[in-house]
Amino acid sequence: MTKRVLIVEDEFNIADLLKAYLERDGFEAMWVRSGEQALDELGRQSIDLIVLDIGLPGIDGFEVCRQVRARASVPILMLTAREDEIDRVAGLESGADDYVVKPFSPRELVARVKAILRRAGGASDPGVVLRWESIELRRDAREVTIDDNPVELTNREFDLLGALLAHPNIALSRDRLLELVWGGEYPGGTRTVDVHVAQLRRKLGEASPIRTVHGVGYKVAE
Repeated sequence: MTKRVLIVEDEFNIADLLKAYLERDGFEAMWVRSGEQALDELGRQSIDLIVLDIGLPGIDGFEVCRQVRARASVPILMLTAREDEIDRVAGLESGADDYVVKPFSPRELVARVKAILRRAGGASDPGVVLRWESIELRRDAREVTIDDNPVELTNREFDLLGALLAHPNIALSRDRLLELVWGGEYPGGTRTVDVHVAQLRRKLGEASPIRTVHGVGYKVAE
């Protein structure tokens, strides 16, 4: 089935270039100029991934990301000219799955889109159920529950929790988690892992089994 990508970008030249490259690789690509239009489209039809510019007219990309996250788990790739770490962290904290800084290679961006969709599709270990005390993670359904109550996670948070649950009582370095969850190097570096762990702990609450291993990374343990 053809994957549908929504481009949210107010610059015509960038949007037109992205649309051409995505369609060349077999995606159905749509383009809107504002966050308000993006939210309208999300409510109107099924979207598989959003390429979201931060510097939009009206509501900015951070707020669009937060509103999308409040209603759907669709993957979000943020696109921006901002390079400061604080902006990358803000994008991740608002729920983005990946982050690309302008100027960028359209081929690299398409490759990242494919990688995000592969992870979101749960292609690896289909049907596997991972459990830790009251937490249950189902890879096939992309669902996490605590005492049978659903927990809303972004795709990155889901994959990060899955990686930790798949290695119980084993300390995983931040670099190893970057490799398992992000597929290698990531613009935000190991700080990205810390941001997502903090978000996971907040969402899991008292049930969180994620422990900090000082000087190394994180593990799931009692």
